[in-house]
This record gives sequence, structure tokens and C-alpha cells, in this order.
Amino acid sequence: MRTIGLLLIALLCVAPAFAHGPGGPSERAAWTFDPWVVVPLAVFGALYAAGAAALHQRSRSQSPVRFRRDIACLLGWASLAGALVSPLHWLGEQLFTFHMIEHEIVMAVSAPLIVFARPLGTLLWSLPRRRRVAIGRLLRSHPIRTAWDWLSRGRNATILHGIVIWAWHAPLLFDAAVTHVMLHRLQHLGFFATAVLFWWSVLRPNEAAAGAWHLFVTMLHTSALGAWMALAPRVLYQVQTAAAPAWGMTPLDDQQLAGVIMWVPAGTIYAGAALALLAIWISRSGGRTREGHAARLF
Repeated sequence: MRTIGLLLIALLCVAPAFAHGPGGPSERAAWTFDPWVVVPLAVFGALYAAGAAALHQRSRSQSPVRFRRDIACLLGWASLAGALVSPLHWLGEQLFTFHMIEHEIVMAVSAPLIVFARPLGTLLWSLPRRRRVAIGRLLRSHPIRTAWDWLSRGRNATILHGIVIWAWHAPLLFDAAVTHVMLHRLQHLGFFATAVLFWWSVLRPNEAAAGAWHLFVTMLHTSALGAWMALAPRVLYQVQTAAAPAWGMTPLDDQQLAGVIMWVPAGTIYAGAALALLAIWISRSGGRTREGHAARLF
């Protein structure tokens, strides 16, 4: 914990390298060290590593399930850091196309990987026993459990995630986020937080069919949003696409390519996940049917 505290102090002393506003290929791509992004990422990574080490020491062996979850968490954390800290973030401030790639990584790659890892228990094991027990009791309290159950319910999480996606892609608000650092932070936080709720509801055990339905609905409305951007006859995002000519593209080209990315690759991820959940549901249903037939035979 002392090491984590020193790391936080060091990161807070680092000047953030934000480059909001139009740039160009002559500028050098840079890593973005914004403390409001880097600190939570560093704390999460350090706590998870400490908790995983404590669990490994306690069990003296690595179960396959825990190993898969640790790998998923590592990949989710790395993809989130890559989207928000690497030069991809800087490129996203120059071109709408890269900004869309960044957002899709956060919502459709990082969020489901971290949800699949179920990191809360591991994070708690990084804390001293007294604090771990106290936080566990707090998380199991009725108000928090009630709020979480409502927010992570499939229908509610899907609607909330959809509202956040459409609201932040309103041209006026999206352009404002490009030029205002705090709005940009809130945009990414909204995308990631609601994506975690959405994927948590989708990946619930024994609810594969419902999860597939909510993935299908999300694929439909995000594809519609992407198609609206891609097929628009005029530029809708004036500020976000302003730097496109410096990169050899017209603003409309940049907007249309960003729309295609949301429409096709991102939609493919949701469709693939929905099909996988449907396959799981069919497999489980078939297994229960066979068990029922076997029971009647005896």
C-alpha cells in the first residue's frame, strides 16, 4: 500500500500531455499522461496484481478458472491503457476515425474482458483483512445491493448504455468533448462505466438467451448510429473533423470512415458475442433435455 501511495504521488506530479484541438501529421504522436486516467489505471493494476499474488500464495496453486480470469483482466487492462494512454488517444484527437476506434476498444473490448475477469474479489484480497471484511460488508449492504441489482439488470443496463452512447455522439456534445478536457474525461468514463454495467448484465450465468437478446438490440442501435454518420451527406462533427485535411482526408471522409467503423467492425463484435451466447444457451438446453429423457427412462 505504501508503494501504491508513492506511485500515486509520482503520477500526480506528471504534467498531462493533452493535445486537444486540431493538429497534423507534422506533430509527433505522443503518449497521454493525464493523471485522471493514469492514476486509476495504475491503482487498479497494482491492486489486482497484489490480490492475485495473495490468492496464489493462499491456494499454492493456480486453478484454470482463476488463470483465465487473470489473463482476461490483464488483456482488458492493457487494451484500456492502450486506448486512453498510447498514441492512439493522440491520433483520436486529430481524426474522428481513430477516436471511434478508441471508443470501440473501451466499450467492446476492454469492458467485456474486465467483466469476464470478475475482478472485485481479487481486488479485495489486496487489502488488509480488516479493511477487506469492512468493504465486503458495505458492498453486501441492502442499499448498495439494491442499486447494483437495478443498474445491472439486463433491460436497464442496455437502455442506460444506449442513452449514453447516443447522447455523447450528438454532434454538439461530441465536438465540445474534443476541445474540453473535463468533458472528454466524462465522455470516456460514461462509455466505460455503462459498458461495464451492460456486459455484466449480458454475461450473467444462466442468462445466455437474455444476454444474446440485449447484445442484438445494442448491435442494432449502434449500427444505426454508425450508418447515420457514414451515410450523412454533410459534415456533422465540425470540430472533430477539422484536422482531416492535414492528414490527406476531407472532413466528410473522416466522418464517414468513423461511422463505418461503428457500423461494421463494432457491430460484428456484438453479433459474434450474441451468437456465442446463443450457442451456449442451446447447448445447455440440449443437455437439460437429455437429462430429462434419461430420468424418465429410469
